[in-house]
Amino acid sequence: MISRREFVIMTGAAVATSRILFAAEKVPTMLDHLLLGCGNLDAGIAFVEKHTGVKAALGGVHPGRGTRNALLALGPLHYLEIIAPDPAQSEVPKVRAELPVMLKRLTTPTLVDWAVHTSDIVGVAERWKKAGVQFQGPTPGSRARPDGKMLHWQTLNVTDDRDGLIPFFIQWGSDTVHPSVDAPSGCALESFAVDSPDSAGLAAEFQKLRISVDIVTEPKAQLRAQIVGPKGMLALGS
Repeated sequence: MISRREFVIMTGAAVATSRILFAAEKVPTMLDHLLLGCGNLDAGIAFVEKHTGVKAALGGVHPGRGTRNALLALGPLHYLEIIAPDPAQSEVPKVRAELPVMLKRLTTPTLVDWAVHTSDIVGVAERWKKAGVQFQGPTPGSRARPDGKMLHWQTLNVTDDRDGLIPFFIQWGSDTVHPSVDAPSGCALESFAVDSPDSAGLAAEFQKLRISVDIVTEPKAQLRAQIVGPKGMLALGS
């Protein structure tokens, strides 16, 4: 398993006029992947390829969750997950049943969530419990790749994720190669930030959860990312 480090948010962070900085970097080190939601997976793959010049590879399906995905590497331990409803799954998912429903409603590819990695998800859960954080998990997950190989992981989800502004934590299985290693390369994550009209309140939540990320004070709450590829820059929002 590829080693990963958790970066603890620093107290007393500098406050600028329009930005609260928790890390002197454009891309959070602890960021694992971004989820780009779309109503149709093929359309999402084509959209990303059109703007970056790199075609994402089919990742597989999420059994019992109603979704499938395609992946694109964005650098070491970072990747883009294009996620869409799986038309072959008709049962209502037992975990995050609202996700495939929401994806079907999207008319354009949209950032719907993000994940940060940890190597001690049980420890994170214990820390959150002591801090009074409401959450679900650790929840096991799996996906079958087109070549038949299974990927395994565990996740922790905050109960109120502020419509995707607060990420979920993921720990990859010891037998699983991180998707950024073998997904199509050629792109890089240039920047990532979280916008919120309540940047101070969100910053306090991130500090409690020990999440390091740039928070920008803006009227609209959203995730923002810029991906650089051979054909140029792709700006994404939620």
